[in-house]
Amino acid sequence: MIAYKGFLPGLICRGYQFQMGLNVTEKANCAQNGFHCAEDPLDCLSYYSDVDHAEYYIVDAGGDIDEDAVDSKISCTELTILKRLTKKELFLHGLAFMADHPKRKRNSHVQKDKAVAWSGYAAVRGADPIAKGGQKGDVLAFAKEDATTGLIQQIVVATIDGKTLLPGIWYGADLEKRMVN
Repeated sequence: MIAYKGFLPGLICRGYQFQMGLNVTEKANCAQNGFHCAEDPLDCLSYYSDVDHAEYYIVDAGGDIDEDAVDSKISCTELTILKRLTKKELFLHGLAFMADHPKRKRNSHVQKDKAVAWSGYAAVRGADPIAKGGQKGDVLAFAKEDATTGLIQQIVVATIDGKTLLPGIWYGADLEKRMVN
């Protein structure tokens, strides 16, 4: 199954050195052992929250799989590391996951209606979501909902670049400046 995993730089997780491709271990119990990953890309932020210093990958979880009751975290005995994601790609995949799974509980890393960047990102969901970054390099991730159904109509991911998008300015999903009281 396709999932997502965060690492310290160099494919290190809890002292274990992973390698690109297939990694194998003997047991998978989400609370105790196995190789951990998550169905929802944004759940990786619960374990590797510093988007500027962590690495995020698309993985294929296989073998024996055990699920977590807390979030979308799973543990598996076979983990194939497929592709490294940029910060923007992590949030694009996360917003797409939300759009593809409309009945799932809102991810705790996504604010409702209004978000200010913290730890390198601001992720927001709502009928008219707004967000602002605090510094160059912050990612703004918008999930614009239909006001009636709550289903996601549009996803937008952008980076505060200091030219087109400026730190300290509120933006909407259209990436236009917004006045906020």
